[in-house]
Amino acid sequence: MSASLKKLPPAIELETKIVLKQLTRAHRALAELKGFAEMIPNKNILINAVTIIEAKNSSEIENIITTHDELFRAMSGENDQNPDAKEVVNYRSALWHGYKLVKDNGFLSTNMIIEVQGLIELNRAGIRKLPGTVLKNEATGEIVYTPPMGEQEIVGLLSNLEQYINMVAADDPIDPLVKLAVIHYQFESIHPFYDGNGRTGRIINVLYLVLQKLLDSPILYLSKYIIRNKATYYRLLQEVRVKENWEEWILFILKGIEETAIETLILVKEINKLMENTAEALKERLPKVYSKELVNLIFYEFYTKITYIEEGLKISRKTAAKYLSDLETEGFLASEKIGRERIYLNKSLFEIVKNSEKIFK
Repeated sequence: MSASLKKLPPAIELETKIVLKQLTRAHRALAELKGFAEMIPNKNILINAVTIIEAKNSSEIENIITTHDELFRAMSGENDQNPDAKEVVNYRSALWHGYKLVKDNGFLSTNMIIEVQGLIELNRAGIRKLPGTVLKNEATGEIVYTPPMGEQEIVGLLSNLEQYINMVAADDPIDPLVKLAVIHYQFESIHPFYDGNGRTGRIINVLYLVLQKLLDSPILYLSKYIIRNKATYYRLLQEVRVKENWEEWILFILKGIEETAIETLILVKEINKLMENTAEALKERLPKVYSKELVNLIFYEFYTKITYIEEGLKISRKTAAKYLSDLETEGFLASEKIGRERIYLNKSLFEIVKNSEKIFK
């Protein structure tokens, strides 16, 4: 199927009665997640944990499969030869970079999107220039969609998308969550890059939520929802292209936002509770070692190193090593030699993230 992709906004009613009902539920769930996350003192801890789950799930959609154990090794600096694990780590770096760009600039531009994709793929190929790109049915090999061809046309469509993303509320009556569904469809249909379009598009989703101040932190991702409903996702994308079936597509995305917000809230509450319990246990069992700063350091990632504690607490290397040894003895951390360095794993946090599949099921 090949057809000229229309520019935004769609010339059709988007906020139907059934959409407005679902929109209320999506906003309620999202607001509850945002409210809880804002109360947590160190939001970076939650962001790091949630984004590594997202990086794994978003990459899985593209058939990049890895385990949390492989990710741990890749993240901790080991010269790991697992290319899939490295791709997932690259995705998280791209996500963080995009988040910082949006927070610093207050808008999302085409150039920023190109930067994000470049970090995902670790190349500077940029926008497609060569013809021949088609999207196929994975099962049959049938060509289902031919995206726009030619750099000039793609740049024009991206420019239109950029204007739509950054349109001020006074000039745009459409609810931001409805717009998110439109933006996601349009980007995936432009398919502007040789590779990394799906992952880039899913990062754009959360950047838009942050841009619209519906979230302060990038902690809501639709990737697991898409995995669970992959056939429906691709069917509805195609139905917008062929039938302009916007209503069902928007409902699908809004339900995804609602479900994912509820699931993410459960996860961040678990992580926050673990941090609080760990702090109390540390005060009781290792009062000379305990500090809020130390708790933050051992929760910032799945793992820590002597250098991190030394620099983070401004203490000697010998004292930092003693702290980590005490934490391991008391069962808060578990050490492992990776390469030339000893890494200390926060096993309780690691298990929550590793078992998040039980929440996102």
